[in-house]
Amino acid sequence: MTHIRRNAAKLTFGLVFTLLVSISGNLYAQAPNAKNGEALFKANCTSCHKMDAKVVGPALMNAAERWGDDKKLHAWIYNNVEFQKTGDTYATNLVKEYNGAAMSVFAGVLKPAEVDDVIQYIKEWKPVVVVNDKPTPGGGGETDNTLLFGILTLILAVITFVLLQVNSNLKKLSDDKEGMPAIEPVSFWKNKSYIAFGAVILFIVGGYYLAQGAIGLGRSQKYQPSQPIFYSHKVHAGINQINCQYCHIGVYQGKQATIPSVNICMNCHMGINEYKGKEKLYTAEGTEVNGTNEIQKLYKYAGYTVGQPWDASKATPISWVRIHNLPDHVYFNHAQHVVAGKVQCQTCHGEITKMDEVYQFAPLSMGWCVNCHRNTQVQFKDNGFYSIYEKFHDKIKNGTMDSVITVEKIGGTECQKCHY
Repeated sequence: MTHIRRNAAKLTFGLVFTLLVSISGNLYAQAPNAKNGEALFKANCTSCHKMDAKVVGPALMNAAERWGDDKKLHAWIYNNVEFQKTGDTYATNLVKEYNGAAMSVFAGVLKPAEVDDVIQYIKEWKPVVVVNDKPTPGGGGETDNTLLFGILTLILAVITFVLLQVNSNLKKLSDDKEGMPAIEPVSFWKNKSYIAFGAVILFIVGGYYLAQGAIGLGRSQKYQPSQPIFYSHKVHAGINQINCQYCHIGVYQGKQATIPSVNICMNCHMGINEYKGKEKLYTAEGTEVNGTNEIQKLYKYAGYTVGQPWDASKATPISWVRIHNLPDHVYFNHAQHVVAGKVQCQTCHGEITKMDEVYQFAPLSMGWCVNCHRNTQVQFKDNGFYSIYEKFHDKIKNGTMDSVITVEKIGGTECQKCHY
């Protein structure tokens, strides 16, 4: 009888634990995660789409409502080429509106669940709102259910141990009623089952964070150092619409984008000696910044006094802190991507026109680069750089090859392209 009860106790524990894992797993699997969708959107979609403005493609705010069917939107994102064959009216009109411009095919790049995450992010995204003259996120795109799932998992774990304790007490009462000698209960910290269970959990959690830490070694995503001068890309590139290439002159010419020298800054600030912008400036910590004082810091580096002729020979370089930095064994050429590949700055650097203080937006990992090469369509039309690929041009004309040519098809995933 005792043997049967012990087996029943073990079976009860196993069933409850399986239920716990099953419920937790289903919660994680079934609920699309807008936070994951945000990261996927920024990594794969920002070169062609913005939420609140037309770029290469349509603005995506309220896209789910415009489609009216999440399944259709999912199919469109996953493989728009195949979905167009269904003859859907909305998809057909959308293609006509953008003159037949081909959208990237994400089949094989994104998993179906990841597409759901992107759709959830699009649904929850809200434009930036201003509270007390200070911009704050709208809140929709920042939803993260990780804490909720963690709390639910903890509650279920507590319930499991309570049920085990109840089972132990009932067994003791049953033994007392049948006159069986009571077995002295083993203390929690001496119970081998509990110790083994705790060791397994510790091994899994520790292994997960160890693996994540190892994967992230050498990467600096979201790195946002303080700079010697508070320079707002939002004010310069966003509000005043100064072209990125005006300051970063190297993007058209070679490997480095280059950091602008003092004289480039002084081209404008010889005549602009105070900040008169309507929007207040804030650091990442929320501290308000005096824009005029930051211009005075520039003048100290330039050796310039307002109202007097400027002697450029007195200027000293500004000690900007580098943010984006690839390993020495990786070759990356800005001109190759910007001129030949027609890649937008935002693809790698994020929505730079909305950043006051710049941070590293992308992970800059090899997997991230390779996925981009697998997904990014080469713009053959009116691009002399790709005239050497006569085979592809001929096949496209003959109809023997799809017009969608990705970087991967022209050797963009070969090792020696980036490592040699």
